[in-house]
Amino acid sequence: MSAARKLPVIDELSGFFWTSGADGRLRILRCGPCSHWQHPPQPRCAKCHSADLAPQPVSGRGRVVSFTVNYQSWQKDVAALFIFAVIELAEQAELYVFSNLTCAPEAARSDMAVEVIFEQQEDVWIPLFQPLGADHA
Repeated sequence: MSAARKLPVIDELSGFFWTSGADGRLRILRCGPCSHWQHPPQPRCAKCHSADLAPQPVSGRGRVVSFTVNYQSWQKDVAALFIFAVIELAEQAELYVFSNLTCAPEAARSDMAVEVIFEQQEDVWIPLFQPLGADHA
């Protein structure tokens, strides 16, 4: 999938998420005191309220909780067909990443095992997900 995208602003709180794919690893904030994973990035832990959070690598594996297939072209330079999905990461229940699936729409299904891949655009590495074990060119 190589569609034109509006790129995120790289800021102090979430910059690590958008640039960590440079080494092929997905990183999510993790709380030091209670080990709770937290996404999207926030300055305090949602579980224990500690400010001791740091980006940590995750496996990049998860499962599709829900998805929708977009068939409508909403912007001139954006491909009409894409799959937007809710991915629950393997590290923790209810640790969700919202992203695109790179498979054909007819192959997408809820509860499908997936793994992260990255699409680089400028200095941003966008995490996308493909079916676990799929070849990605």
